[in-house]
Amino acid sequence: MGIVFKQSLKNTFFIYLGFSFGGINTLFLYTRFLEDEYYGLVTFLLSTSNLLMPLIALGIHHTIVKYFSSYFTKLEQDRFLSSVLFLPFLIAIPIAFIGNHFYQEIGNYLSVENPIIKDYTFVIFLIAVACAYFEIFYAWAKVQFQSVIGNILKELWNRVVVMILLFAVYFEFLTKEEFIYYLTGAYFLRMLVMMLYAFKLYIPKFTFVKPDNFKEVLRFSGYIILAGSAGAIILDIDKFMIPGKESLVKAAYYSVAVFIGSFIEAPSRAMLNILQPLTSKTLNEDNHKEVASLYKKSSINLLLISGFFFVLINANVGQLFKLLPQEYAGGTLVVLMISSLKLYNGFLGNNGAIINNSKFYRITLPISVSMALSVYFLNKLFYYTLDMGTDGLALATLIVIFSANSFKLFFVKSKFSITPFTNKTFRMLLIIAGLYLAFNFWDFPIDDIYIWNFPIHPIFNIALKSIVISVIYLFLIFKLNISPELDNLLKKFYK
Repeated sequence: MGIVFKQSLKNTFFIYLGFSFGGINTLFLYTRFLEDEYYGLVTFLLSTSNLLMPLIALGIHHTIVKYFSSYFTKLEQDRFLSSVLFLPFLIAIPIAFIGNHFYQEIGNYLSVENPIIKDYTFVIFLIAVACAYFEIFYAWAKVQFQSVIGNILKELWNRVVVMILLFAVYFEFLTKEEFIYYLTGAYFLRMLVMMLYAFKLYIPKFTFVKPDNFKEVLRFSGYIILAGSAGAIILDIDKFMIPGKESLVKAAYYSVAVFIGSFIEAPSRAMLNILQPLTSKTLNEDNHKEVASLYKKSSINLLLISGFFFVLINANVGQLFKLLPQEYAGGTLVVLMISSLKLYNGFLGNNGAIINNSKFYRITLPISVSMALSVYFLNKLFYYTLDMGTDGLALATLIVIFSANSFKLFFVKSKFSITPFTNKTFRMLLIIAGLYLAFNFWDFPIDDIYIWNFPIHPIFNIALKSIVISVIYLFLIFKLNISPELDNLLKKFYK
């Protein structure tokens, strides 16, 4: 776990730095510098491009992670990278042609309830292409076990750019319309930087000779593209469906609650950036003992870190919403459901990497398709039929992902005879549940304090509560020796 822990810590730092910028953007700048309608428009465009991205990427970013370590000579690796790098154009070019030919019809369809969408439909395709190739070159760096720079570009780049652009809008250097175009350009610039870094790490000698197992590679990509497309639906279908019933403004409100709930997933994303290629390598080497070790260690460490932020977020969410305009309040239940899902994801550790990079990868397709269909129909039921609002969207996501994750847990147990459970898992769950119940239902009795009509008292409340929670949490995990890796890290720090 040495390389995993070191890069995970760096990745976690930059992810949370990115979340800090994202939090300022989402909670304060977007809500004050950009009209709610335009904020909702940006949310819709980015979410819809995320739905399209896996299709354009053709699953190549997953294919690189799975197969690169299975080639043992540079010649084989060069043939592999040369053969897969340009495959996404087989999808992107036809989509561009169809999109251009039927632009008016597509724009009219997407903008039935919100006409403003029609003028920006082409942005969806451009961002999807930029993100697809960014992920491909990011995977290129991951298989060299260098994930930090790509992580900075993925988590920090766009949020810093957004902050700069939002201030440019506020000071009237840019119009709201220009904001969207400059943001699109930032995605392409990010892709270019990632490409240059990937080539710096490993530059192949391009060749037209395909690897011997090219048909197997294509089959894997075919499965993953379908699974990835279905998986993207689960993540962004909520924000895509809202404008079909209500205004784009509602999508902006929902995005804020989802962002807050997703805050705890940073450690999982950080660790999985390096765990994915490492898991693939151990599976390709048939080192099942190391796979089991990575599974357990990743689970307990991610549960520990994710649990900490789960308690902090949900114990302070009421005060956090007091910092926002009144229209954004009321998403407490959405935050709880989304953060519970992220906590469960953390507990699973590298479960998904084990399945995706093993010979059982085909199971990801029926899982993902079932999840996509389920979340769509549950959204229709809860959001449209039962009129449960955005709470219904979050509930649908909770039910579907919880069920799928539970299936994956039992699937890995049945195929590999391993589980993420250790004798410390139950203790960790008790600590998280106990602190959540202890701190969720009260706040420090601080009188209302305002500076220029901005409420300051919630900040004091959040800070004091967080300090108390942090002290108790850290004391308990060290007293119970939950994570040897964290203990060793602090010992080095104190030395």
